[in-house]
Amino acid sequence: MSQIQPQPPAQTVSAEDWANERGQKWCDQLSAMEATLDPVDAPLIDALQLDRPLRIAEIGCGGGGTTLKILRNAPAGSSVHGIDISPALVEKARTRAATETGDIAFHIANGERAPAPAGPYDRLVSRFGIMFFDDPEAAFSNLSSWLAPGGRIAFAVWGPPPQNPWMTSLREAVVQVMEVPEPDPDAPGPFRYAGGEKLLGLLKAAGLRDLEVRDWRGTIPLGGGVPPEAAVDFAFSAFSLGDLLAEADAAVSADVRRRLTQRYAQHETDGAVHMDAHVHIVTGTRPD
Repeated sequence: MSQIQPQPPAQTVSAEDWANERGQKWCDQLSAMEATLDPVDAPLIDALQLDRPLRIAEIGCGGGGTTLKILRNAPAGSSVHGIDISPALVEKARTRAATETGDIAFHIANGERAPAPAGPYDRLVSRFGIMFFDDPEAAFSNLSSWLAPGGRIAFAVWGPPPQNPWMTSLREAVVQVMEVPEPDPDAPGPFRYAGGEKLLGLLKAAGLRDLEVRDWRGTIPLGGGVPPEAAVDFAFSAFSLGDLLAEADAAVSADVRRRLTQRYAQHETDGAVHMDAHVHIVTGTRPD
């Protein structure tokens, strides 16, 4: 078994990473990433309860795909803002929104400490953007201040790793051929709030009420619906463990690729890899 030293804990990605290399990497894979995560958008937008003209902000908006969907689903007269820490992703989002006729804007800001760019907001939404704060207590307290009294949140976070094989299959293939550290469950990363209770406690401490967790279970089309070999390329490019594989011996990388291709092939239907996913959609309100 091969070993690379030194290494950071696998699947640990900080806000600073997103502002720089990780944000650029997401930008480079934007079409495939948005197509992969597309099934989560509808239940998340539904949880926002867009029942009248509203001021809405998406935290960690990335390249703006979900922000644009929110604008198109919101009642006329709504204002929608996308917030992200990555300049590359915000620039991409602004370019995509240039032809939109509705009230939409994108801002470079860190929700952990920045004031609301144009608040207060009636709705705050995030699709997998709240798990990477360096100081989550401060972050959720700050985001609560962005909300108008009576305002509502809808945050999507990943459920337990065993119920998200679309994401964990790469790690399972890697650990068969090389040693990697166990991820720190309390560090910034995709499964930080997999249990749900930790996030509920943070949101309650931030002053939010009427908190509820609804689970969404479905299938994720890797790379937007591509065959196993292309899905492996997507995983190597999109997931943080791909950075370790880029440093590994070529034979190790090839072994992981072979194992992962075999795994993905078991989930191929009509030329596309679809794998199970489990998402917590957490809602709550700021008291009047």
